[in-house]
This record gives sequence, C-alpha cells and structure tokens, in this order.
Amino acid sequence: MAQTNLTIRIDENLKKEAETLFDKVGLSMTSAIIVYFRQAILEQAIPFRIKARPDDEEANQFRRLIDAIRAENEQKGFLTEEEINAEILAYRKERRESAV
Repeated sequence: MAQTNLTIRIDENLKKEAETLFDKVGLSMTSAIIVYFRQAILEQAIPFRIKARPDDEEANQFRRLIDAIRAENEQKGFLTEEEINAEILAYRKERRESAV
C-alpha cells in the first residue's frame, strides 16, 4: 500500500499534551492518528477515545462527577452513551440489510 504524508498545524501545548497521553498508552503520535482514522472509518462515527488512567485527584474528582451525572440521568430514564451508540449501530445494520 502506498504511503503518504499528512501535515497538520496544531497548538504546541496541545501537541505536547497529546504526546504525553499517547506515550502513557504506548503509542507514537503517528500510530495514534492511524488508530483514530481506522476506528472512525470502521465505526463510521466520531468521537473515538483511548483513555489513560487518571493519576491525580482532580481527574478522580472529575470522574466521580461524571459518574454522578450518569446515575442521575439513569434515574430520569435517559439513555446512556453506550445505549445510544448501540441504537445507532443497530439502525445502520438494519438499513444495510434492508438495502440488500
């Protein structure tokens, strides 16, 4: 397969933060971008995420806040992100099957 270059301009601090994150999950910047592109194409969806485990208290507080919001949303009967994604994938599969 032929290779090509991709040149992007991003904020220097954003690049440094991304490199730090990707290093934590064992990826180079190039590998992370390739993984992102392949997964986005496979799922036909954005966003796509790879998470590093939070190491500091601020990250843990944020996670607890998100968990509390999710719990409140479940009590109100709102769909979770996973349920929404499952519905989208089921709809796409149904459309593909009906097109055949």
